[in-house]
Formats: sequence, C-alpha cells, structure tokens
Amino acid sequence: MNTSTTSDPAPKTRIVVIGATSSIAEHCCRLWVQGGPIEIILVARDWARAERIAEDLRGLDAQAEVSVETMDFLSPPAITAAVARWTAGRPLDLALIAHGVLSPQQPCQDDISQTRRSIEVNGLSPVLFAEALAGAMGRAGHGTIGMIGSIAGDRGRRANYVYGASKALMDRYAQGLRHRFAGSGVRIVLIKPGPTDTPMAAPYKAQGRRLAPVEQVACGTVEAMRRGTPVAYLPRRWRYIMLVARALPDFLFNRLNF
Repeated sequence: MNTSTTSDPAPKTRIVVIGATSSIAEHCCRLWVQGGPIEIILVARDWARAERIAEDLRGLDAQAEVSVETMDFLSPPAITAAVARWTAGRPLDLALIAHGVLSPQQPCQDDISQTRRSIEVNGLSPVLFAEALAGAMGRAGHGTIGMIGSIAGDRGRRANYVYGASKALMDRYAQGLRHRFAGSGVRIVLIKPGPTDTPMAAPYKAQGRRLAPVEQVACGTVEAMRRGTPVAYLPRRWRYIMLVARALPDFLFNRLNF
C-alpha cells in the first residue's frame, strides 16, 4: 500500500508596501521576492512607476503575485476601505510604510503650506495607514508593521526641524503602538535611516555628503522586520551618533551649526 502523502504548499507570505516607488521600498521588495513565495501589494501615488517595479519583481520570480494600487494617501475612508480589502481573505504578514518627502527647511519657513505638506506626508499619512493596519493585525493576532522614519526625528535641528518634527511624530506613535501590542503577535518596527543614496537625497549627494548604499539600508530593513526589532538605526553607527546628539545639553548643542 502506498502510504506517501503530498503536503500542501506553504502559504505565500502576504505583504503590503505603502509608498512602493520609494527606492528603499523597491529594494526591500526585491529581497522579499527573492526570499520565497510571496503575494505583494504595491501601493503608490504614481501607478506607472509602481507598475514598472511590479514588472521587475515578476521577472525575478514568475510565481510571485504582485499587484498595484493607487489611492489618496491622506483620506481616512480610502485607507480604511483599502485595509479592509487587503485583509478580507487572509491576514497580512508584513506591512511596510515607506512613503515620504524630504522637505527643505527654508521653503517651509517661507510658505507654511509647505510646512503643512511636510507634516501631512511624512507624519500624518504614515500614522493613518499604521493605525488602520494595526486594527486589522490586532484582530488577526498576527503581523509586523514596519515604518520608515529618520534619524532627523531624534533631535530638532535648525537645518530640518519641520521634517524632523514629522519623523518625531512617527517615533512617538510607533512607541505607543508597541506598548499597545506588547506581548501579542503583532510587532511594530521603526526604521531610522541616516542619509541614504536615493533620489530623494540627491541634494546631499551633490554636496559631497557621505550616503549609505540603498541596498544596505533595504537589507537592514528586511532583517529588522524579520526579527521584529523595535527600533533599527541604519547603518547601525547612527544609533551611537544620535545617542550623543540627544545627550548634548542645549548650551552645547546650540553652538553647533548643522
């Protein structure tokens, strides 16, 4: 008698990436596709760019299920409906919230509509997505939310305090979300990259600033989400640099021009 059994294939890891056209997010997606069977939803404001990324991912693994969606990133009803749609069949395993815009400080000082845009895109919108995803993952008792913040949120500096304030919002929000889900199956990971070699950081590159390779930051992001690391500075040296920056008393910090 033949007693052999055929095991069912392992279910695909389900991932949603918000801001999928960001360079860090794109490289994370490549790593996930190469790492095993996945179903990935790319959410972006630019459908054409996202679809080009999707085609690239399908080329890496023909078995990967890759879809593209566009939506209003600041609409609570749209975000709520999208999360309900993504989780209607099977729960999500991973969600990466990666969108943002590098807001130069001077335009924000000259035009407060630019200040509003920076806070909305870099702070409010990620929080709206995270809160909706957290509710769905909390009901499922499972999942990891990764949020890409910035070292700029660790201490306000004259050079980028509006952008830094939006990232500080993400920092405190993620801290509270981790407290909410402590001891559960839901994990919250805050990624804090230093200056990274992406199109968004082109002005820094033109100034000759040292930038981390985007591949290195993406690899660290994927690993931090795999491990459930609460806060991941990338590259790691920024953890110690920002520890010193946060510890400096104001009378010393205010003498620095950066």
